[in-house]
Amino acid sequence: MTPNQYTPEEPISSIATALAPAALGIVRVSGKGCIELVSKVFSRPKALLEAAGNTLVYGWIQSPVVAVPEPVEGVETTGVEVPEGEVSKIDEVMLAVYRAPKSFTGEDMVEIFCHGGPAVVTAIQNLMLKIGFRQANRGEYTFRAFINGKTDLTKAEAVKEIIDSHTDASRSHAAGRLAGSLFAEIDDIKKLIIDTLAAIEVEIEYPEDEETIADSFDREDIEMAARRLRALADSWRGEKLYQDGARVVLAGRTNAGKSSLFNAILKEERAIVSDIEGTTRDWLESWASINGIPVRLFDTAGLRETSDVIEAQGVEISRNLVHDADVVLYLVDGTQGLNDEDRQFIENCQEPLILVFTKSDKAGGTTEKAGHAELGSASQDRPRNKFGVTENSIHISSKTGAGLSDLFSKITAILTAGLSTERTQAGLGSARQKEAVSAALESVEHALISADDNYTLDAVVQDLEDALDSLGEVTGDVTPDDVLGSIFANFCVGK
Repeated sequence: MTPNQYTPEEPISSIATALAPAALGIVRVSGKGCIELVSKVFSRPKALLEAAGNTLVYGWIQSPVVAVPEPVEGVETTGVEVPEGEVSKIDEVMLAVYRAPKSFTGEDMVEIFCHGGPAVVTAIQNLMLKIGFRQANRGEYTFRAFINGKTDLTKAEAVKEIIDSHTDASRSHAAGRLAGSLFAEIDDIKKLIIDTLAAIEVEIEYPEDEETIADSFDREDIEMAARRLRALADSWRGEKLYQDGARVVLAGRTNAGKSSLFNAILKEERAIVSDIEGTTRDWLESWASINGIPVRLFDTAGLRETSDVIEAQGVEISRNLVHDADVVLYLVDGTQGLNDEDRQFIENCQEPLILVFTKSDKAGGTTEKAGHAELGSASQDRPRNKFGVTENSIHISSKTGAGLSDLFSKITAILTAGLSTERTQAGLGSARQKEAVSAALESVEHALISADDNYTLDAVVQDLEDALDSLGEVTGDVTPDDVLGSIFANFCVGK
């Protein structure tokens, strides 16, 4: 959906809730004349037509009855509408009425709250299409809100972020952008640049004898803009972690306690736990929250040599998952300690690794000390691993929960290494925003260099105007059609 494909105020309709049994379902319509169209199939048309904006109207969605004649051999049977006034009730509903411009899209809107059965919701949507609505495209409601000035691109993209968020922390970050934190920061930076441009334009119009071009305008605002742009650009790595999540893989020999830890982290019995070796022969995957960071947690088959073809395939898949991990949790049975296979894996692992001794509720103090001693000899020469095993080893009990909090802290430390751990007021929400902010930063920095090198003021002006254009792409003031199409095509139909 781009401006070239957009027909202003054309009435559109779509199902806004999942097609699954539920208490409520929503069919959303928007566009010029949408209230009048819905009134044609509503049991209380006058009440709907006279309803003020932001009000609810109770009634029934209904359609004309179609009578089917008795079948006659050799004659095709078709339905015929019965006389006007006879209707078939589809569902008892509440209609939420919004009148332009005080609506999400900036147009007249109606949201039909019906019972959530798939058949009911589908029947109402089909009726809407029959009476004159067009099926909405992906993201078209949010696109219309953008086109009609009800939102900017940072808020529009935040809507998708909130829908896709996996943890409260990721939702909170997106909610900040939806509330306008990023837009406000960009707007403040633009003001700094505009004020500098205005000062330069005055100097060009009314030149005075200056020793250098750098002396002809105040650098403080533009240097402040550069610092704030740099902070925004740096925020993307941290924001991306909360959006996309990280891959955490549980690896180790058979019966090391991987499935038990998998269940303990998820707080549900997802994986089968057994004392029989080789119980897990395939990998399991689930989203989990580690101190607010969304992670894709993988429970893998035990690493061992086996003649079982199926189990061997599972072991090979486990090794591949390890290679793609952001953090590897290598589990060792705390009652048995390390063996040569464990040491070999630790020595060869190139990914950030935490050594986890399990079953601490069963392991005695002597075994734990022995485990640490063995660990020291196995890990003393591992400079290639950024997070050495010695400082990233821990004893846990999946049964009692002992040590899990410390384990989560170690995982968090690895995932956030080099990132700012402070919650900033504004952060970037997409790679597109990061690219535009980086371009703006480059232009601002070049403007400062141009001033220092005594270039003409026109050159500085061009750099600052380029920076404003780049920032305009972040909020949508300046945005190519293909970028808009890419953004809104990733939305669901109901948004």
